[in-house]
Amino acid sequence: MDTTPKHIIAVSANVTNENEETLLVKTHWRSDTWEAPGGQVEEGEPLDKAVCREILEETGIVIAPIGITGLYYNTTKHLLSVVFKAKYVSGDIKIQPEEIKEAKFIKLTEENIDSYITRPHMKSRTIDCMKAKNFIPYETWEVNPYNLVGRLF
Repeated sequence: MDTTPKHIIAVSANVTNENEETLLVKTHWRSDTWEAPGGQVEEGEPLDKAVCREILEETGIVIAPIGITGLYYNTTKHLLSVVFKAKYVSGDIKIQPEEIKEAKFIKLTEENIDSYITRPHMKSRTIDCMKAKNFIPYETWEVNPYNLVGRLF
C-alpha cells in the first residue's frame, strides 16, 4: 500500500497594473465570484514559474512575481494554495474560454471587494495580499550539485 501523502499545490497571483488595478477572473465552475487567476502546479515545476504559466494560459497576461504573501490549506481537497503578489509586465487580456468566463483589471479596494469576491476564503487571501508589506522568502534549488535557480523575498 502506498502511504505517500497526496496533496495538490495550487498557485495564484494578485496582479496589479500601472493604474493599481487588480487582475480578476471568473471561471465557469465558480461564476458566482471573481477571483485571482491561477491553477495547479505541475510535478517538478517551480512555484514562481507555475504562477507565470497559469496567468499567461488563462488571461494572456505576462507577469513578474514579486513575492509570496500567504499559504492557505483546504482540508477537504488536501490543497495547498500559494498566493503571490505580482506586477503586470505585458499583454492584452485574452481568456482561455474552456476555463475562464471573463477577465478584467478592476480598481479593487477593501470597500468594494464584496461586490466582486463573494467567497470568504478567496476574499481573505486577496485582502492579505493587498495589505502585504513583506513577503515570504522563496527559493528554487537544483541538487547534485547544489545550484540556486531563483529567489524571491
